[in-house]
Amino acid sequence: MILSIESSCDDSSIAVTEIATQKIVYHKKISQEAEHSCYGGVVPELASRLHAVTLPRILAETKPWFGELKAVAVTNQPGLGVTLLEGIAMAKTLAVLEDIPLIPVHHLKGHIYSLFIEKETRFPLLVLLISGGHTQIIRVKDFGHMEILASSMDDSVGESFDKCAKMMGLGYPGGPLIEALAIKGDESRFNLPVPLRNSPLIAFSLSGLKNAVRLVVEKLGGAEKMTEQDKADLSASFQKAVKLHLLQKSKKIFAKEPIKDFAIVGGASANQYLRDAYEGLCRGFGKTLHVAPLQYCSDNAAMIGRYAIDAYERKQFIDPNAIDIVSTKKQQAGMLL
Repeated sequence: MILSIESSCDDSSIAVTEIATQKIVYHKKISQEAEHSCYGGVVPELASRLHAVTLPRILAETKPWFGELKAVAVTNQPGLGVTLLEGIAMAKTLAVLEDIPLIPVHHLKGHIYSLFIEKETRFPLLVLLISGGHTQIIRVKDFGHMEILASSMDDSVGESFDKCAKMMGLGYPGGPLIEALAIKGDESRFNLPVPLRNSPLIAFSLSGLKNAVRLVVEKLGGAEKMTEQDKADLSASFQKAVKLHLLQKSKKIFAKEPIKDFAIVGGASANQYLRDAYEGLCRGFGKTLHVAPLQYCSDNAAMIGRYAIDAYERKQFIDPNAIDIVSTKKQQAGMLL
């Protein structure tokens, strides 16, 4: 068994995965959404304190498998430094006490491996990663070769959904709230700009679109004076602009990349409107779309454990005294994961 820990942001999660069969024998994730909702976003220090309370409680439920553990895996980058620290401290302690190897896991690689939970890997693969902290297209040749082809210049898709939802007074997290409202809205009512529409850059940018939403909210008198239909229409119009932006840049990469398998991963990949749009795009380019099960789209320890199985087979271990926290940083196109 491999025990895996995820604490990169506001989800406390631990999983136990059987190495030989790749089956999950235990998985629990406890969200902090309720505690952060009143702030309209994640408060790092609060998230850290909640991890410190929640992770030990979850870990206690995994004790029946301690005798079968061959390794412990933990997210160590990227993420919020103060929350990563909680998971890393727990993983280091387990590695020493149980005398088992420690496997550091890159969070974005974990999201890619959410596609393969209880399944065999399928490479090569083009991946669109859309989450609260990242918007990237990645070429995955195999386990050890992942190259970022396009990245966000500013706000990520998930962050933009959260901030626009906050402007409209909807709450947190914004993604599911905007998606639900958009179903009842008119996506043609507000003519929002499609970012980088006339730019040759193969990159993503949502700060301008976010500002356009702010201007509409102000014109309507603020969130307090907006009707439910106003919010539904603006949600639909915003979601449409995000879709068009993502598709436009993805088409440029599709035209150059011969890889036939394409996947969407990350928390925002749970958006059915975006999934349907990419289903159509993939058909047009002769590609096959892959998506993770909805329960594994957001941050979770099961995906960390699935990646850790392949890392364990390659003996990619680290000394518990050498593992360090790598907090979120801007990544540029062309970087290797």
